[in-house]
Amino acid sequence: MPERETPDHDSHSVSDALFENLPAPAHRAPASDFAPPTPGSRRARREGVAPTAAAAALPESHGAAREGTAPTVAAPAPAQQPTLDDLFQPEHEEAHHAAPKKRRRKGCLIALLVLLVLIGGAVYGGFWAMNNYGDRINEVMGWGEPADWEPGLATGETTVTVFAGDTGSPVSTALYEAGVTKTEDVFYDYLVKENIDFTIYPGIYTLQQKMTAQAALEALNNPANKVENSVGIAEGGTVEPSLIAISESLGIPLEEMKAAVADPRAYGVDADSLEGWLFPAVYTFDPDVTAQQVIQRMVDRTRESLAEAGVPAGDENRVLTIASIIQREGRLDDFAKVSRVIQNRLDDGMMLQMDSTSQYGYGELHAGVVSTSEEAQYDDNPWNTYVHTGLPVGPIASPSSAAIEAAMHPVDGPWFYFVTINMATGETVFSTTYEEHQAAIEQWGQWCDANPDQGC
Repeated sequence: MPERETPDHDSHSVSDALFENLPAPAHRAPASDFAPPTPGSRRARREGVAPTAAAAALPESHGAAREGTAPTVAAPAPAQQPTLDDLFQPEHEEAHHAAPKKRRRKGCLIALLVLLVLIGGAVYGGFWAMNNYGDRINEVMGWGEPADWEPGLATGETTVTVFAGDTGSPVSTALYEAGVTKTEDVFYDYLVKENIDFTIYPGIYTLQQKMTAQAALEALNNPANKVENSVGIAEGGTVEPSLIAISESLGIPLEEMKAAVADPRAYGVDADSLEGWLFPAVYTFDPDVTAQQVIQRMVDRTRESLAEAGVPAGDENRVLTIASIIQREGRLDDFAKVSRVIQNRLDDGMMLQMDSTSQYGYGELHAGVVSTSEEAQYDDNPWNTYVHTGLPVGPIASPSSAAIEAAMHPVDGPWFYFVTINMATGETVFSTTYEEHQAAIEQWGQWCDANPDQGC
């Protein structure tokens, strides 16, 4: 292996030449984040808005390299006005949007809550409107089930009784209850809509079920559907209108009918009147029936009902009197409770103070309102229980078998008062104290104020 040559120390290499030409070391300021920006740059323009403040912020070591020497930092660039470019830099955007984030979140939350409240109110309002006026809304908008049957569905057979003096509304109700029409008001609404002059003679009519309102009207106007020699006595009806219905339905002169009821003892009734003894039902007679035969049949039917209820002999007139008040004052579901109120008042020595009795005695029982006039309330007649203690002198109407049963068997209860607070539904409040009764009367008054044409 050949020997390496020994370098000549006196000679200069390339590196030696480089180091020999370097300038002498001098003191330099350390690098800093506060180095001035390049003139004309964006940063220079931004910082140029307040150059004196930037310079004042520099540390003392940056002001001079050493005592007595000039500072090494370049002089700040002249102040410049901000440009449109500066307004759209990311730094400006961050500064502009960072602060209100919490406020925006709170505002969004409030807006959401307000929106939910508005939606909830709209939903509640919709439910309230549909609950109170759903039928009318559906009718106007054409929603829901139609009120009338479709043509061609009529089937079966049923009977409908039209009483003397019945107008379109009670006949419409009778048709619905017999299953003829689909809804209670559709027949009456049809008469009003078509402007039909309604005249139907009293009697019993044979119709089908599921008939349209128009078909039902045509059937009622067809003499072939009227059951000959038939008549209906209404529950809660009185003698005078019943005699008119009998006369018109059976073709017996009214004078003969009045003569037939003139002497109650001719039928074994120990009373001054046959009021309460003409049992409410539908009767069919032979063509040659007489007035006396018609009345006898009705009285006999009343005796059958009294016997079924277990009324003792000699107590018939008293029971019929109570039953007639029950029939006029309450609805079927409340008969036994009305009977209890009557019995509790009699046992306590209180006046009955039943409006139906004063109305009957004054002659305004069929006036179409439940409120008693001041004249009727204070009229001194033997039926007025606002004037006289105890039962009236006799029955005030024709009671049904259900009313007779309730008169004999009142339900147990502490009530002394009752008042119907909704004439449309018959809802009745029974009370034990006078204060409770007054509160119920206030409810009734509110309903009457809201429904001024409903018989208050």
